[in-house]
Amino acid sequence: MSQLQNLSLTDADQASANAELFDLLRIPSVSADPSHAPDMRRAADFLQAKLASLGFTARVEATAGHPVVYAERLSDPARPTVLIYGHYDVQPEAPLEEWLTPPFEPTVREGRIYARGSTDDKGQAYAHLRGAELLLKSGELPLNVKFLLEGEEEVGSKNLEPYLREHADQLKCDVIVISDGSRFAPDVPTVTYGLRGLSYVEVHVQGANRDLHSGSYGGSAPNPINALCQIISQLKDDQGRITIPGFYDGIDEITQEERDMWAGLPHDDAAFAGSIGAAGLPGEAGYTTLERLWARPTLDVNGIWGGYQGEGSKTVIAAKAGAKISMRLVPGQDPENITRLIQAYIPTLAPDGVKVEVKGLHGGQPVKIDLDNPYVRAAGKALEQVYGKAPAFTRGGGSIPIVAAFRDILKVPVVLVDFGLNEDAPHSPNESFALVDYHNGILTSAYLLQALAQAE
Repeated sequence: MSQLQNLSLTDADQASANAELFDLLRIPSVSADPSHAPDMRRAADFLQAKLASLGFTARVEATAGHPVVYAERLSDPARPTVLIYGHYDVQPEAPLEEWLTPPFEPTVREGRIYARGSTDDKGQAYAHLRGAELLLKSGELPLNVKFLLEGEEEVGSKNLEPYLREHADQLKCDVIVISDGSRFAPDVPTVTYGLRGLSYVEVHVQGANRDLHSGSYGGSAPNPINALCQIISQLKDDQGRITIPGFYDGIDEITQEERDMWAGLPHDDAAFAGSIGAAGLPGEAGYTTLERLWARPTLDVNGIWGGYQGEGSKTVIAAKAGAKISMRLVPGQDPENITRLIQAYIPTLAPDGVKVEVKGLHGGQPVKIDLDNPYVRAAGKALEQVYGKAPAFTRGGGSIPIVAAFRDILKVPVVLVDFGLNEDAPHSPNESFALVDYHNGILTSAYLLQALAQAE
């Protein structure tokens, strides 16, 4: 690769970038709430107008749900093409009472922008728009650039895959760039090369045909809550391994290269536990914390219900109980197969007297990106230009199901370059995005476009 053009953000650039992002953050584009449908369209129109002002051919395109924003600026068919993906929808703001400032009125405190969507994903996605603008100030973009900004990532992206298949020719590119996650640490630039997949199920346990008096029926009648607890307690053994038959079949094991890379990262178990107020870090025996977070499958109960929840006492045996269970998956596991396995296994754990149903809700494929490809190296060069140090290469513990769809439908590599941090509290009250991370994201995006143009 040749040298990258030196770039900088002036105070005026930063102020303008902040003001535009704040305007976008003020739009309550909550995709899960039908009452916000007009706001979803407003956010899409805002992005389309911005891209059009930069000379992109930009339009808002309908799907069966919320619209996508597609834009392209094709300077030379002989040059490579990058597709930049992001999303403009955000999580619901509840619980509202826990926000220190209004969630849709961006507020800067101690160098951080507090607002819903600030880091996930409006701030990170908008950094790419401003990165393209920064380069355009000094001439034409060094490669062909396409944007695809969707409005349903927070509700499962169910309409994006059909859109990808229908518009595959329009979306043709050499590489896809996504910024929708977290760096390893504030002072550690990061290229993410893997994401876990997901299988999410709901367990329903039925006992009697009505709630029963616990004195008149206790000791003889089935108790769905007890049964559910018994089932859940058997899903892992005392070594933290998941007991579903066939669950681990065919998974890709952690390589020694990965173990060595991660062992060199500035991680401390005690500090990590302290950051979440936990007394310890339980997990699968034989693996480090980072290995368990990034490269081992998991099973977690995300919600549980049944029986009386009000003040005081009510002596009943509930007729029903239920739980929501998520399983994060690693390469070598297929979410549909894992869902079938748990659906077959859980009923075998149920005690007499109850009926059990396991409903598959949704899932996503795990992804692992080859580190030895020119686009990953280009991302590393761009980050080094901004941060003055080589990046860490990590996997992510979360899931972005659409990444696998991009890979499988468009058949090009995906590069994950994240600008946020876990401490930004995405999905939580008081979500935030550090101004320095937003501005560094703009610079990283601009340098990345240069580096991708030179990738070979």
